[in-house]
Amino acid sequence: MDATPLIPRLVVAGTASGVGKTTVMVALTRALQARGLKVATFKCGPDYLDPSYHARTTRAPCHNLDGWLMGRDAVVSTFRHASQGCDVALIEGVMGLYDGASPDSEEGSAAQVAKWLAAPVLAVVDASGMARTIAAIGTGLAAFDPALKVAGLFANRVGSRNHLELLQRAALGTAVPVVGGLPEQEALAFPGRHLGLLTASEDSIPTQRLDAWGALLSEWNDAATFLRLAREAPALPEAPDEQLSEAPVTCRIAVAQDAAFHFYYADNLRRLERLGAQCVPFSPLSDTALPPDVHALYLGGGYPELHARQLADNQSLRRAITDFSARGGPIYAECGGMMYLAQAVRTLDGQDFPMVGLVPGVAVMAPKLQALGYVEVETTVRTVLGGAGLRFRGHQFRYSTLEGVPAQGGALRIRKRRGGTTHGEGFGPPNVLASYVHAHWASNPLVAEGLVASARAFKEQRS
Repeated sequence: MDATPLIPRLVVAGTASGVGKTTVMVALTRALQARGLKVATFKCGPDYLDPSYHARTTRAPCHNLDGWLMGRDAVVSTFRHASQGCDVALIEGVMGLYDGASPDSEEGSAAQVAKWLAAPVLAVVDASGMARTIAAIGTGLAAFDPALKVAGLFANRVGSRNHLELLQRAALGTAVPVVGGLPEQEALAFPGRHLGLLTASEDSIPTQRLDAWGALLSEWNDAATFLRLAREAPALPEAPDEQLSEAPVTCRIAVAQDAAFHFYYADNLRRLERLGAQCVPFSPLSDTALPPDVHALYLGGGYPELHARQLADNQSLRRAITDFSARGGPIYAECGGMMYLAQAVRTLDGQDFPMVGLVPGVAVMAPKLQALGYVEVETTVRTVLGGAGLRFRGHQFRYSTLEGVPAQGGALRIRKRRGGTTHGEGFGPPNVLASYVHAHWASNPLVAEGLVASARAFKEQRS
């Protein structure tokens, strides 16, 4: 791989959450695609929902880039790998441009990723009801960290073309010009729920809506302006290439993929594949049996509570999972996947729906957020990921609690980054590891290696 490739790139960051940067990213991606360009997309931070929009828009995986979860080398090498063969890369920020894991450092922020990648920043501002203040915002963003290149402002939710022209006049002569904008379009808005935006499925977000945003951006702006900004990025900084070499397929891992389970870091799945695992999708909602000849199960997060009745009614698949576990098959589950492995899921109306039953306790939904933030994880015993003492990082964002499990113990010791409190998670048979943590395996590549090793060992045991 070229040590210093020239990859046009642009970080689309917000001045705060809720300014519509995901919409701007989708619109800009579609507009560039209409010019015949191949676009690679990325998302700063640990979020799963926004990447689903970018994956839909490009028909390719959207990779997360998180400084705290992954570290600099993994961020740069993941970007290099996933942007190969593309004409331009767009990276959506997280929260505000300088917001991240801490209020007094850039760790985990879009600014940190932009500096690591030497990428210009397009700062999205909610400009509704705003005039000259936009110049102050741009000046402040640029002056706050001179090492960061804030290349332009994007005025979102403007009232009219005259309003956009007024904003552009206000920023004339400042360090950061207003280079584009979009009006409010309620008819095209992306729907949301308590976790944020709805996952961008074909049903919830029709392709015509994505196309409409691209057409609107091209109508209001010259897409070549944004491409020019992206092309101002220098050669990509060097970093150790920690990507794994290609390996022949030596095991098959069944990965739950449907409306109930679809929260996965693309980099995690890629690591499994590079280690020789074939990831085989299956649906706990509709499949009556596991895929044939699989040697491990990976149950990611999602919305099992929204599909609790259908999951409960699919008794044959639940039995297939318990039978797989009884034979010693390794199972790894995160958040929604753990809820599915519990005794039951209790929905907000108080109904209990029986689940797989490998994890003790009932996953009880709550109307308010129960946990949010980065965590550090250490295994306390040997698990399907490897020996005791394995450490890695992850993120929690959940509206449920697991009730009826021991107050202490568990296969995992979880330490919250904010506050430093610890607790145990990870209950169930030795061949099952389930917790509320969404882990990013770039924090410790041994995690993926351990799961693949467990799958191979199970395969050899059966042969």
